Amino acid sequence: MTPAGACPWRLGGLSPRELARRVWREIGEDEVTDRAAALSYYFLFALFPALLFLTALLGYLPVEGLQERLLAYARDVLPPDAASTLERTLTEIVSVRRGGLVSLGVLAALWASSNGMVSVMNTMNTVYGVRETRSWWRRRAVAIALTIGFSVFIVAALVLMVFGPVIGAMVASWFGLGALFKAAWNAVSIPIVIACALIGIELVYDLAPAGARRWRGITPGAAFALVAWLAISYGLRVWVAHFTDYSATYGSIGGVILLMLWLYLTSVVLLVGAEIDAEIDAATRRRAARAPARAAA
Repeated sequence: MTPAGACPWRLGGLSPRELARRVWREIGEDEVTDRAAALSYYFLFALFPALLFLTALLGYLPVEGLQERLLAYARDVLPPDAASTLERTLTEIVSVRRGGLVSLGVLAALWASSNGMVSVMNTMNTVYGVRETRSWWRRRAVAIALTIGFSVFIVAALVLMVFGPVIGAMVASWFGLGALFKAAWNAVSIPIVIACALIGIELVYDLAPAGARRWRGITPGAAFALVAWLAISYGLRVWVAHFTDYSATYGSIGGVILLMLWLYLTSVVLLVGAEIDAEIDAATRRRAARAPARAAA
């Protein structure tokens, strides 16, 4: 457990170069790339149930055309083949649902998507070097709570990203506020989007590993994971658009392969971010343990 009052942005007293060296070593020792491959496999099976659960959440938001706009945003972020596979599958899942089974389907989707979070929890235990001591039902409860919490923050970030100006205009009209409020809202909504995404990642980093952990605010690992994920998503899209054609090479399964590659890279940056925080925590604990000895001397 990290000592109270320790700021993770001090890097536990390590220089950025030393931290990078230790993280690189731990990536090899913890077999991060292999674990990311396993994690992406679980993510693939949890992805569409999670999207079904998110679709149910979106139905409670009073914004017309929200799902269509978010799918359009996914097309802008993901490579075209992967985005079309995602959109086609989600449309088929939603179209075959029956009214009487919606609630049961959402609960089943929540349970299935939490399986991916259980895999994340197991991997985070390895990254942080802790042994699992929680009972089965407690682990499942934490996985479901993390799935819901992560989904809420990510949906909030996506809604603000896509409909931020529209929401600002609606609030301004409701309360009779002028153009100055709308301009201020548009400027503030971007930091709010970033904060929502970071909080979602930080929830996983703080609650997924076993053991008592303190909320430390936004950490360097979470910031790295978000920035690296955005960069990798954009880079993969540019690579597919200009340098290769997965559909020509792999035919109809090209979209599935691209989706798996994107999930794998997402898993890698998520685990590397956790390795960064784990190394900062370890360095902070070692520094705190040496402090009494230095004081006594």
